[in-house]
Amino acid sequence: MAPGELTRDWVPPWPLDIRATVGMLRRGAGDPAFTYGRDGSVWRAVYTPDGPGTLTIRSDGTTISGRAWGPGAPWLLDQMPDLLGARDDPGALTPRDPVVRELVRRSEGLRIGRTDRVWEALVPAILEQKVVGAEAFRAWRYLVRRFGHPAPGPVPDTMRVPPPRDEWPRIPSWEWHRSGIEPVRMRTIRGATAMDVERHPDRLRMLRGVGRWTEAETRSRSVGDPDVVNVGDYHIPKLVGLTLIGEPVDDAGMLRLLEPYAGQRQRIIRMVERHGVRPERHGPRMTVRDYRSW
Repeated sequence: MAPGELTRDWVPPWPLDIRATVGMLRRGAGDPAFTYGRDGSVWRAVYTPDGPGTLTIRSDGTTISGRAWGPGAPWLLDQMPDLLGARDDPGALTPRDPVVRELVRRSEGLRIGRTDRVWEALVPAILEQKVVGAEAFRAWRYLVRRFGHPAPGPVPDTMRVPPPRDEWPRIPSWEWHRSGIEPVRMRTIRGATAMDVERHPDRLRMLRGVGRWTEAETRSRSVGDPDVVNVGDYHIPKLVGLTLIGEPVDDAGMLRLLEPYAGQRQRIIRMVERHGVRPERHGPRMTVRDYRSW
């Protein structure tokens, strides 16, 4: 055991696919706060209520082994089962047609976990508003590497802990510009610091610039909400439509298709994203904007 390292073993009482459950927390392949180890482990750098911490988790097929470092290590290990879906109830979803039944079969081991860190999920969700993923991931990498904290433990040179809520307003405007973020999203993040979102994850839409899509992206990760719907997403309505009825739909069509699964709509979306029908690609991808030269 390395100096300052804490450990915990946990045996989930059901099948668990770690990557399927926590993979959505990674913000692009170069995320400084999330990475995959060559041994199949998952690594996260988190600013916990007790300070910065690093958590790595690995499964031997039966037991989940967690290791953590830093002031936040005890909190991360205590929270680990919830991160992996201990409070989730996949059995609450009752398939009503063969398509969903097959999605459920193929998604064994997928659970809706929760990080219990709302701000950690809110900032990248705002960065991802109405832009292609590559643009948002580029900004997240720049801001976390530039203003994050060195991750405790054996990876301080490669991983960074995202800044806590009270540090984001102090990021100079020119650094936002260098990250590729325009003033609108910068102001939304700065304005969001006025609310203690950890205490009020059900009030996110009271924040200026935070709508249904941003709320869904944040709540699905931070509090494990199994029902929020990503209304306004460029891809998800098409995937839901193609998978469930064989043709793309818009937001209104997606809501109609998911209505019979009220209470479990986010679960359907997660399964569709992993195992649903993909549309054929025609033409070039959306352009990645770059405000840094403006």
